[in-house]
Amino acid sequence: MNTQALILQCLQASILGTVFSYGLQATVSDALFLVRHPGLLLRSVLAIFIIMPLVAIAMVEVFALPRATEIALVVLALAPIPPLLPKKESKAGGEGAYALGLMVVMGLLAILLVPLLAWMLGAYFDRDFGIPPMSIARIIIVMIVLPLLAGMLVRALAPALATTLARPIALASLVLLLGAAAPILFAAVPIVLNLLHSGTLLAIVAFIIIGLVVGQLLAGSVEQRQTVLALSTASRHPAIALAIAKTNFPDEPFLAATIVLYLLVVTLLALPYVKWRRRSAESHVS
Repeated sequence: MNTQALILQCLQASILGTVFSYGLQATVSDALFLVRHPGLLLRSVLAIFIIMPLVAIAMVEVFALPRATEIALVVLALAPIPPLLPKKESKAGGEGAYALGLMVVMGLLAILLVPLLAWMLGAYFDRDFGIPPMSIARIIIVMIVLPLLAGMLVRALAPALATTLARPIALASLVLLLGAAAPILFAAVPIVLNLLHSGTLLAIVAFIIIGLVVGQLLAGSVEQRQTVLALSTASRHPAIALAIAKTNFPDEPFLAATIVLYLLVVTLLALPYVKWRRRSAESHVS
């Protein structure tokens, strides 16, 4: 097995372990949270699947950006929330049941909505952004649905065991993630540095900040839900974005590096936002 394949397997194992650890702490009621709040569900879909693709279109039309940056913004706008997000949201004082329910529902909706939106954006730009629905379904089912259901099943059958396993599995998954990400980021540093001079960084920062604002405004008056939807709207799933990019633009240089840059920037920008929201939540409690 070569190094690249090993790194990819470590990343996949990390995501699987993280989602499984969420399942160990979740209930069926958590997963069905948005079903009981249809208004919030509609606003969440609007923020994540409608407004952010429109934002990407506007940025591509208004600003003179490199081709790789334009494509990256569009494919990122098509990708639903990543599976590592609920942990950040809970630390920021977000509503845990909403965070988990949003991950489940947005993931399932992505199977239908991402291919449809890709076709619509492809028609608008006269480019092919298509990806087979089964490719999206495979990513969502394998990386989110199955490990989440497995964890919830363990919790239902053996709650004490689930409580015991949740933290060690989450910690092991984090170690795997850091170990796999380090060589990827190191290898991408020279390319990322070149992208900083092309307007790519400013475009990514603007995309993320707009996502935070849109999510917070559409979540309603409950502060915990504002935190969840803001982070979920600004953050996108890199695996789905890369799948769309590789399917339609396999020879586009700097495309993967642009998505890596986005991951770095959204992680850094999330830190002050999470800190601010946590302080806000603590001040209301006191």
